[in-house]
Amino acid sequence: MRFRKRLTLLAVTLAATPLTLDGCTSERKQGARQSEGRASAAPALTVIPADRARDVPLSAEVGATVSGGRITAVRINDDKGKQVQAQPREDGSAWVPTAPLQPQRTYTAEVSATSDSGTTTVRRTTFTTMQRSTKPAVTSTLYFAGNRTYGTAMPVTVAFDPPIAKKARADVQRRLFVTTTPPQPGTWSWLKDGSQVFYRAPDFWRPNTTISVRAALEGLPIGKDRVGDADRTATSTIGRQVALEVDNATKQMSVLRDGKLIRKIPVSLGKPSTPTSSGKMVIMEKHQYATFDTRGEPNGGYVVDVEDAQRLTNGGEFIHGAPWSEGDQGKTNVSHGCTNVSAAAADWLMGVTQVGDLVTFTGTEVQLQPGNGWTAWNVSWDDFVKGSALPVPAGLRPAASPVPHPGAVAGGSPAPAPSTTSD
Repeated sequence: MRFRKRLTLLAVTLAATPLTLDGCTSERKQGARQSEGRASAAPALTVIPADRARDVPLSAEVGATVSGGRITAVRINDDKGKQVQAQPREDGSAWVPTAPLQPQRTYTAEVSATSDSGTTTVRRTTFTTMQRSTKPAVTSTLYFAGNRTYGTAMPVTVAFDPPIAKKARADVQRRLFVTTTPPQPGTWSWLKDGSQVFYRAPDFWRPNTTISVRAALEGLPIGKDRVGDADRTATSTIGRQVALEVDNATKQMSVLRDGKLIRKIPVSLGKPSTPTSSGKMVIMEKHQYATFDTRGEPNGGYVVDVEDAQRLTNGGEFIHGAPWSEGDQGKTNVSHGCTNVSAAAADWLMGVTQVGDLVTFTGTEVQLQPGNGWTAWNVSWDDFVKGSALPVPAGLRPAASPVPHPGAVAGGSPAPAPSTTSD
């Protein structure tokens, strides 16, 4: 397996712009009750897309606003009479189809609202979707695979190429959905350059949590010139707690499970000319065998085969077996930025750790840079929520509880292809 210096992202195209459709809809009122000889007031109900609207984006949702009552029924059918499955947003502002709408098709939505007195207003709107867009697509990658068991620090990560402009981020973020069982609410946070967005909770995931993700970006207008082309879903679980803590001062790695120390491992980190980063990283990939090829890279020019390699950054920092440096481990830093451990320790670690485990480094010459890997935990919760493009619920700001040790369990690694790295 050959690695490149930067992590290669799998392409996922997307298209989107804000849905701003309005207009009149047909109306009929039912079930009016008489009270002291006068009819009860019917709810006021507005539905979008507008009736007879055309060129509606494939990412369209059925929105409804009501006063004097509550929404009691929503039904969406396509032009063949087949019901379109949809899920309501938490705030009840819209119903999101569970799959993208089809191009150049006609859909009918019927929404009912009922007042406290029992009077019902029904509005029906029929709209036609646009043809498939020919605009360039944004490439996106969802770094959260289905049917896996991840560590308790696993963030949900979506990467974008080109990056999402600041003014378009709210529209994209509204189409990113995460549900957890049992509930453990969180929020999204964007890197400043718009190249990645992370989702996490204030604390690490509780073991045995089920996380379901949907990046519903197909057909979404993104700014004026691009669209989204992918709708991705994945459901996985969180396993036991495992955390690694690496101290450059002692040249030791502490391995903790459920917050208890289970082993110390001597390490050799990056030498002063190619230092290891300090900060909170997340294990991104695990490989039994790997080839590091750094020819043409700064401070590179070598090719080396390694065993039991665990990726920590996009830029090429790994934990791996390094039998050639076992005499230096626990004493001197000699690597090109990776964390060298003995062959036996690397093999043991592969059976203990999992993609999504937190690895914390302290005392090295440089700091971990935002976006160099899944860096969602490298900032405080207060700073993390500042990166959301949408308002954060009051209950999520700021974090009040201390952060427990994160964890990990057995399972596979997400889809991205690895890059070149140091040894």
